[in-house]
Amino acid sequence: MKKFIALFALLAVLFGATAPAFAEDAAPAAAVMATEEAPAAEAAPAPVPDKGDTTWMMLSTLLVILMIVPGLSLFYGGLVRAKNMLSVLSQVFGIFALISILWVVYGYTLAFGDGGSMNWMIGDLSKLFLAGMTGDSTAATFTDGVVIPEFTFVAFQLTFAAITTALIIGGFAERIKFGSLMVFSALWFTFSYLPIAHMVWATGGYLFEKGALDFAGGTVVHINAGVAALVGAIVIGKRIGYGKEPMAPHNLPMTMIGASLLWVGWFGFNAGSNLEATGGAALALLNTIVATAAAALSWMAAEKMMRGKASMLGIASGAVAGLVAVTPAAGLVGPMGAIILGLIVGPICLWAVSGLKKSLGYDDSLDVFGIHAVGGIIGAIGTGIFVSPALGGVGVDDYSMMGQVITQATGVAITIVWSGVVAYVCFKIVDMVMGLRVSEEAEREGLDTATHGERAYNQ
Repeated sequence: MKKFIALFALLAVLFGATAPAFAEDAAPAAAVMATEEAPAAEAAPAPVPDKGDTTWMMLSTLLVILMIVPGLSLFYGGLVRAKNMLSVLSQVFGIFALISILWVVYGYTLAFGDGGSMNWMIGDLSKLFLAGMTGDSTAATFTDGVVIPEFTFVAFQLTFAAITTALIIGGFAERIKFGSLMVFSALWFTFSYLPIAHMVWATGGYLFEKGALDFAGGTVVHINAGVAALVGAIVIGKRIGYGKEPMAPHNLPMTMIGASLLWVGWFGFNAGSNLEATGGAALALLNTIVATAAAALSWMAAEKMMRGKASMLGIASGAVAGLVAVTPAAGLVGPMGAIILGLIVGPICLWAVSGLKKSLGYDDSLDVFGIHAVGGIIGAIGTGIFVSPALGGVGVDDYSMMGQVITQATGVAITIVWSGVVAYVCFKIVDMVMGLRVSEEAEREGLDTATHGERAYNQ
């Protein structure tokens, strides 16, 4: 009997230790024994952001801000007439401030959140107002286990959203109401920029999952903004006197300074998109130099053949076209591929801002469509070609040149249609509610005094 009781006790202990789900009243000593004999494995420590990568991303963020204010401001400001100089500066500065706030309120979570059933198109609101984010929160890079502070990633992506929206104003400069522009910017940012950014860059996004390549924003930034600028130019209409009165840039040295600041800031834009201070960033940096140089030279040569002279504005415009074209390809193609992209995009964008613009008859004041949309299309398609390892690119899994080019073209087509439709609807809504265009009297007087009560130059 004693042996039976001892055996029963042993079985009870063993049964309680190994199958607690079936022994609700098992002695807690068994659990203690199991804990002492087999301690639970400790959780792996959370990855710690690398200080070098973090510093590089913070610097890249500052460089992109340099692109916007003052780079884009001065580039655009020098291209308009003197009476509209301050209006352009105010528009770029105002849009940067507006989008900065909207980005942290809801832009970031919609662009990079997990949207559940809608994740193919847009994120969720789980990080509305950056909820739950602290200094210890991290964001992944392209290398497994390597992270940067999430606040740094938020700030970096904020600058992309801001400059994309600000680029649009060049399509209808010198004739839009300031308040109407700000409302349009908020609407377009919400319904065009955020969905395109999510589809291209966020895990689960439609184009991301299809394998579309856009290293730093050929579709998200340049095609997106360029198409919206064209739609705005058409909806708002031509400037008074367009084609009849002289509308030459009032300060080309200022435009050259702006273009130079754009080039410098673009290193943060492209090389920063690597998210780490590695060889990938170095490749993107080098490509941003050589593609830009090649495009400046090819535009200059084409202009010399067409018009007999190579202008400073042409060289600067060619450089911007090269920057646009290399943006989607920066960290994916080799330097020779980047040079070829630059050589190709220069003459094509020159044709777009002269021949194409003249034949279609639209008034894209500062040639946003001709340089950013056309250059972005060339860069996006070209990325699918020059990413090939056989042509010096980094390659992608299961690479097929024709298949990748088709994927790239799909991304281009979706961006054109999406941005165009959203821009048209937003412009029409704002026009019905507030009106888009300033009065004829204000346009002739100049937006500096009519809208802002200031003059860029006191004589």
